[in-house]
Amino acid sequence: MAGVSSCMKYSMFIFNFLFWICGCIILGVSIWLRVSKSAQEDIHLDSSLFSAVDLMIAVGSIIMVLGFLGCCGAMKESQCMLILFFIGLLLILILQIVAGILGAVYKSQIETTLNKTLFEEAKQLQGVTSDSQVFQEKFQKFEKMNQCCGLVKGYEDWGSNFNSPYGNFKICECAQKDQNTDLCTVYSNRNIYKRPCGVVIIDFFKHHMVILMGIAFGLAFIEIVGLGFSMSLYCQIQRK
Repeated sequence: MAGVSSCMKYSMFIFNFLFWICGCIILGVSIWLRVSKSAQEDIHLDSSLFSAVDLMIAVGSIIMVLGFLGCCGAMKESQCMLILFFIGLLLILILQIVAGILGAVYKSQIETTLNKTLFEEAKQLQGVTSDSQVFQEKFQKFEKMNQCCGLVKGYEDWGSNFNSPYGNFKICECAQKDQNTDLCTVYSNRNIYKRPCGVVIIDFFKHHMVILMGIAFGLAFIEIVGLGFSMSLYCQIQRK
């Protein structure tokens, strides 16, 4: 009977060892972001983004487990571990494909939902409660950073709060260097940014969707290679 190929065995081990290291890095960074107050302040991580960090923790944990199963399955020539690795990786690949199909099919609904969310958030710019004021302070920093004004309708989103001072600046006020550019317009004897921040947010999502699709395709290729390695090694062990 044919033996197990050493090249296949150690290729499988190296592949999964790198896979395991990636899982460790993702898990470590995610836990650090979740528990470190200083890290959250440094990168301006809002509590509303904790769900994304929790998802990263779950992804890192799954990758670590799969990497461990692949490494041990290769070195111990364990069919049980290899088949568990194969099934786990196949499920992840199927979920990626389903998510991609759903994202393409429901693209218009996703954009509609995002626009509705922006309309709802815009109401907070006219609020007078303490929670609204906290949101307004953070949003004004976002406006200055991204050279935009309001969320959907520009300065109109601020309502009567438009003339409220913010430190040494006024709401939507153009920076001195931008005042003679297409970024600004004149309203109520003030130079203000004319682009709504909702446009910036939607453009951000569209741009990063392309990046995410590229990453997803890259991961799918790596996963298919892993599936091929694990099944080839499994069959070799079975024929041994």
